[in-house]
Order: sequence, then structure tokens, then C-alpha cells
Amino acid sequence: MKDLEQAGNLLRMAEKDCRALRGMEDAQVFSAEIFGFHVQQAVEKALKAWLCCLGETFPKIHDLDELGTLLEDAGQHIPESFAGLLDFTDFAVAFRYDAFPDLECDMDRRKAIEQVSGLLKHVQDILTLTAP
Repeated sequence: MKDLEQAGNLLRMAEKDCRALRGMEDAQVFSAEIFGFHVQQAVEKALKAWLCCLGETFPKIHDLDELGTLLEDAGQHIPESFAGLLDFTDFAVAFRYDAFPDLECDMDRRKAIEQVSGLLKHVQDILTLTAP
């Protein structure tokens, strides 16, 4: 059964993470680990909201690739423009507890924010189309 209320709640929480990201563009103030964690959180919540729109259940996991696989198994396709966001899984656990100075040089914060914002809009559109 579709759980549109939970989908809406998850999207609202994902939007809070996305708003936080917009305030974290300065790498001198916010480390890559902290920024990446909020990217991962926003994406995780968005993908779970999408699954809720479909009436799919999901385990309590942080693995974005696994959530993406659940969507594919449900007949959905994550647009290529958002596929790179699945690479943020490691920020949920591994990078939260250790500092990795090399992370910063590869991170395009503006691009990540744009991708997260786009994914949230994509899922919001799905929710809107699904709602009665």
C-alpha cells in the first residue's frame, strides 16, 4: 500500500538536509565529511520517499545503491543526472568517524547541491502525481 504521508514526511526532512547543504558550501567552515553526510541523508530520504510513493517497503539501511536497486526492482529508473549521488553511501558511516583530507579535492559542492535539489524535485513530482 502506498504511504504518501510517510513519503511527504521523508521529503520534508530531505529538504531540511538540502537547506543545510546550501549553508555548507564553504569548505573552510564545513568539512567534506559533514557536507557529504548531509548529501547522503537527503538522498536516502528522497529514495525512501520514492519507494513509499510506490507502496514498496524498504529495510532500515543507509546504502544508497541498495535503495536504487529496490527502485529498479519496482520498475523505476533513477535518472542519469542523479546517479552520481549514489556514491555518497560511504558518508553515512565510514567517513563519519575518520577524517579523510583527500575527500575535499574531488568534491564539487555546488554540483552536489544542484543534484540533490533536482532529485528532491523529481521525487516531489512523483508524489504529486501519485496523490489522489
